[in-house]
Amino acid sequence: MTAPVTALARPRSALAWLALAAGVLAPLPGAGVVGAAAVFAAIVLGWRDLRRMARVIFVLVVVAAVLALPDGPVVLIDAADAMTRLTALILTVMLLSSVLGRFPDLGRISGSLFAGRPLGRYFSLSLGTAFLSVPLNFGSVGVVGALVGGRISERGDSAVTRNAARATLRGFGASPICSPLSISVVVTLTFLPDLPGWQLIACSLPLALLYLLGGALLRDPEPAAADGEPAPSTGWAPWLRFAAVIAAICAATFGLSGLAGLSYSRAVTLSCLATVVLGLLVERWRGHCPSLPSLAPVTNELVIVGGSAFLGALVSTFAARGLGADFVLPVWGYPLAALLVPWLFFVAGLVGFNPIVTGALVGGVLAPIWPQGAALGLALAMVCGWGVTIAGTPYSANALLLERLTGYPARVGALRWNWPLSAVALLVAGGLGALLTLLLAPAGWAPC
Repeated sequence: MTAPVTALARPRSALAWLALAAGVLAPLPGAGVVGAAAVFAAIVLGWRDLRRMARVIFVLVVVAAVLALPDGPVVLIDAADAMTRLTALILTVMLLSSVLGRFPDLGRISGSLFAGRPLGRYFSLSLGTAFLSVPLNFGSVGVVGALVGGRISERGDSAVTRNAARATLRGFGASPICSPLSISVVVTLTFLPDLPGWQLIACSLPLALLYLLGGALLRDPEPAAADGEPAPSTGWAPWLRFAAVIAAICAATFGLSGLAGLSYSRAVTLSCLATVVLGLLVERWRGHCPSLPSLAPVTNELVIVGGSAFLGALVSTFAARGLGADFVLPVWGYPLAALLVPWLFFVAGLVGFNPIVTGALVGGVLAPIWPQGAALGLALAMVCGWGVTIAGTPYSANALLLERLTGYPARVGALRWNWPLSAVALLVAGGLGALLTLLLAPAGWAPC
C-alpha cells in the first residue's frame, strides 16, 4: 500500500513547491489560478493520505466551486487567489519551522524549560512554548511535548508532568491570540484588511499573557520540593539569538505590510521565506549541505488551509448575494455577534471543525457587513476564540500530537484540564470584543 504513495511523493512535492512559487509571485496575472490548480492536483494525488476532515473540506470546496459557476469566472479567480496566498503562507511557515528546528540553540532553549520550582517551571514551559510557537508553529508542541514525554518515561506520571502538559497546551494556545506569524492573525487580517496588524497584536498580546497567568491558578498541587531539572549553564545567549530572529521576522512583516503596502499574508510569506533562505545559507556556511525538504507530506495542510481560504472567499460572495448589498444587523446585533464569535469557534472545535474553517466562514460572513472602524472588536473575538479552541478542544492537532508524545488523552488534557480556563477566557474575549465594537463603531452606523 505504500508503493503508490511513495511513487507519487515527488510529483506531490513538486506541485506544492509550484503552489508556493505562485503565492510568492501572486501579483503576476494568473499566478493565483496556477497556484490553486497546483494545490488541487496535489490534493488529488495525495487523496489516500487525507484525514476525514480534510476530505470533507475538499468535497465542500468542490461543491462550492460548482455552485459559484453561474456567478462567472471572476468569483472563482478571486477564490483561487485567496487559496494560493494562504497556501504559500502555510508552506513558508512550515519551511521556517523545519529550518529553525535544526539550529543548535533550539535544543539549548528547550532543555532549560523544565528547570526550577513548580510555579517558575509552569511559566517557563507555558511562556517558552508560546515563544517557540511564533516561528515553529506546531513544531513547538513537538519539541516541548517530547521533553514531557521523556520525563514520563523516566519517572512516570505525576503532578509535575500533568502540569507540564497543561503548560504546553496553553502556551501553544496563546500563540494564535498574539503571534504576528500565526495563521489565525493572517486569516483575520485577510478578511479585515483595513485593520493594522500591529494594532491587533498590541491589543491581543496582553490577553494572551492574562490567559497564561490565569492558567497558573489551575494546576495540580505539586510538592514544594518538586524541583525540575538542573538549570543549564548556557545562559541567555540562545534565547537572545532566537528572539533576535523572531524580532527580525516580525519587523520585516510590519514593515512590508505597513510601509510597503503589501497585504499582511504576503508580508508574512516574504519575511518567513527570506529567513528560510538565510537559514539555509548559514547552514551551508557552517559546512553542512542542506537540501530542500519534500513537501509531499503536507497534503492535509493544503486542504485545510487552502480549502478554507477558498471557501471563505466564496462564502463571502454567497453571503453578499443572499443578504443583499444593503444588509445590516440591528444596532445590538454587532456586539452580540462579537460576544458569540469565540464560543462559535469553541463549539465548532468540540465537534471536530478546524478553527481555520470556522475563521474563514466567520470572516466571510461578518467582515463585509461589520461597522467601519470597529474591526478590532471582531478581530479580537476571532483570534482569542481561535487560541482557546486549539488549547481546549480534543480534536485540535496540537492536542492530538501531545497525546501521542505523552500518553495523556486529548479529551483529558485539552478539555477536562482546561475547561474552567477556557470558559473564563471565552467570556472575557467575547465581552471585550462586544465592548470594543460598541465603543469604536461610528455614531451613524446604526440602521434607522
